[in-house]
Amino acid sequence: MRIILTGGGTGGHIYPALAFIKYLKAVEPDSEILYVGTKRGLENKIVPAAGIEFKTVDVQGFKRSLSLDNFRTIAKFLSSTNEAKKIIKAFKPDVVVGTGGYVAGPVLYAAERLHIPTLIHEQNSIPGITNKFLSKKVTKIAVAFEAAKSYFPAEKTFFTGNPRAQEVANLQASDILEKDYGLQKDKKTVVIFGGSRGAMTINEAFKSALPLFEEVDYQVVYASGQIYYDEDHSIFEKYKDSKNIAIRPYISNMLELFASTDLVLCRAGATTIAEVTALGLPTIFVPSPNVTADHQTKNAQALVDKDAAKMIRDADLTGEVMVKTISDIFANEENYQKMSENSRKAGVPDASTRLYQLVKEITK
Repeated sequence: MRIILTGGGTGGHIYPALAFIKYLKAVEPDSEILYVGTKRGLENKIVPAAGIEFKTVDVQGFKRSLSLDNFRTIAKFLSSTNEAKKIIKAFKPDVVVGTGGYVAGPVLYAAERLHIPTLIHEQNSIPGITNKFLSKKVTKIAVAFEAAKSYFPAEKTFFTGNPRAQEVANLQASDILEKDYGLQKDKKTVVIFGGSRGAMTINEAFKSALPLFEEVDYQVVYASGQIYYDEDHSIFEKYKDSKNIAIRPYISNMLELFASTDLVLCRAGATTIAEVTALGLPTIFVPSPNVTADHQTKNAQALVDKDAAKMIRDADLTGEVMVKTISDIFANEENYQKMSENSRKAGVPDASTRLYQLVKEITK
């Protein structure tokens, strides 16, 4: 199979694509794969580092308010569509798959104009602008949340889950807590983070919770983000020898850590949700209020409704609330086990297989 994948801007669009590529290489080792992104997006570093052929088009996203920039965006969309057509004609793919982000717009649009089968994958419960625009043009649509189906034409929309889930489903616990964080391997552990750059609300709550975390009967790994780590270094430094708390600016081996932890407190991004449910991790979500259509709240609510997670509104998060919510979950072992079981049930450990089957259907 010759396949072009496109998607970018944030890790939430890139990592599902990379997970699918990993699966595709396993089932079809002779597949030829090209990834199309932008020079400005994270994909410009992440994709080539993964050893995948990478090309770029020059495109920018629409602003949600009336703006002169949107006229420039339209002009760039048209020129980037022509760039994408040249790339597609040269590569001659059997199918083009988009995982969201504005770069997917011109690439999928160009593929459709060239009569090449196309598929988009929507990771969130509420679709972004690009996938809404493409939904009437593409051959098929895959979604990671059942709730997203209602936004797309029913006859060509299918639930697959997020490919990232299949990549992590079989990870096993390791000695990472002892080796990398100086903590105990067999002690209840919660991982707290606010995304790769951190989150101010979570960071402020964590700082005020530090004295409380010193006294609890579980241990904490916290990733602050580099900005907050630098700003609050003098505070964090006081706890560098704590037997209960490990603080880092960034966790590069998050999946390995997830496989060795018991509970997570984090934002409600689609990729993180795929990861925690694949591993059956109970989670406390603090949805970001700064996302399109409040989609993180909708993402989190899907798991709260299944009793697989708890949710704290960003505005309601304090250090005391953080510690109490974590402690209450750990204090009730029976309820903890139910949350874990429900989290695993909500996961889709064969998501890449499902997506692959859709791709094969449209390339027959």
